[in-house]
Amino acid sequence: MSVKIRLQRHGKKGKPFYWVVAADARSKRDGKYLEKIGTYNPNTNPATIDLNLDSAVKWLHNGAQPTDTARAILSYKGALLKHHLDGGIRKGALTQEQADAKLSAWLDAKAGKVDAKKDGLTKAQADAKAKAFKAEQEVNAKRLAAAAQAEADAIAAATPAAEEVAEVEESTEEAPAAEENNETTEA
Repeated sequence: MSVKIRLQRHGKKGKPFYWVVAADARSKRDGKYLEKIGTYNPNTNPATIDLNLDSAVKWLHNGAQPTDTARAILSYKGALLKHHLDGGIRKGALTQEQADAKLSAWLDAKAGKVDAKKDGLTKAQADAKAKAFKAEQEVNAKRLAAAAQAEADAIAAATPAAEEVAEVEESTEEAPAAEENNETTEA
């Protein structure tokens, strides 16, 4: 029986969630499996991977072949490196302490990279939020200035209209008096 380390899909439509399993190569994708090794959630950024490293290495030692995506996940979490280092221990090229030191140094470096990516994403999100807030404040200030200008224009338009009405009334009062004077001078 050939064993594969592969992904088993779970989750709802459009929101996949995977189990990393060791399964018989002949079983269905979401069918019977031998052991659940971990989980993989690609919906988060960066993707969330929870993997039982010892169990994955045990299956690799027993000859399980990972699929392409499962190989990428095992490599990302260090299972392939641990399998490689264990081969060096079996051959006598390394001691267990040396292998453990190399693996822990690699895991620490990888954790630092992941944390840096998370921090970068958080900072980028905060910067985008601050930029959007500043743009919104500018739009609000322009809107308030336009409203104040429109109100000032309306007041200015109302004031000259009252002055024009007063001027028209004064000119109509003066005009008949002038006509009367003209009539008296002609007679």
